[in-house]
Amino acid sequence: MSEFLGTALLNAVGLSIVIFDFGARSPMLEWAPSAPWRRLITGFLFGTVGASIAISPVGKVSGAHINPAVTVAFWARGKMRLSDSALYIAAQLAGGLAGATPLILWGAMGRSVEFAATAPGAAYTAAEALAGEFATTFVMIFLLFFFIGHRRLRAWTPLLFPFLYGMMVLLEAPISGTSTNPARSFGPAAISGVWTAWWVYWAGPLAGALVAVAAHRFTGLRRFEVEVAKIYHFEHDPHGFFRRRREA
Repeated sequence: MSEFLGTALLNAVGLSIVIFDFGARSPMLEWAPSAPWRRLITGFLFGTVGASIAISPVGKVSGAHINPAVTVAFWARGKMRLSDSALYIAAQLAGGLAGATPLILWGAMGRSVEFAATAPGAAYTAAEALAGEFATTFVMIFLLFFFIGHRRLRAWTPLLFPFLYGMMVLLEAPISGTSTNPARSFGPAAISGVWTAWWVYWAGPLAGALVAVAAHRFTGLRRFEVEVAKIYHFEHDPHGFFRRRREA
């Protein structure tokens, strides 16, 4: 339920920011006429939404993956059972759809940007979008594991996301839309009917996550050990969920 709620909040709030910043007749087009500046702002705020979910009670219950690529990375690193990973991903996809459904209320402004659906940019091919999704997800997972594997940095992991997504959306969004998250892409695709090269938003993030895990494990950074499958490290574990998984 926490993964469902967290992913629903990510899509409902995060994609509303996308619509407001880029939708037709939005006042944001006058306040910040520069598209690169709006991409930077959008990415920073989207990352802030994800960081806020991570430190919220919802995030503390499940570890705040809210992204199938993150769950696959923890599974590949041996920190989650396959059955738990499958349930997390199912909850994330359901949450992504539930969170995207209220975006219909944006009306014409939302429709003008296909309710923030992701698709390769007009000047780019599906292969180039795939490379963009691979690269951005690789960077995200690699830095995530670096932070949570470092005892002095792990408590600050949520602060990574606003700055990281600000830069990734600024630089890469024209290529693929900078999803890095199949659940984020699934929701608006379902309500808008835009499934253009949708396989890219599975293949790119999952491949990027798996290669990032391999790079983390087989480089000098392997000493930064990922202990449990959660993004935000906190001392209190009222349900004993993460302790049980670590002991298992």
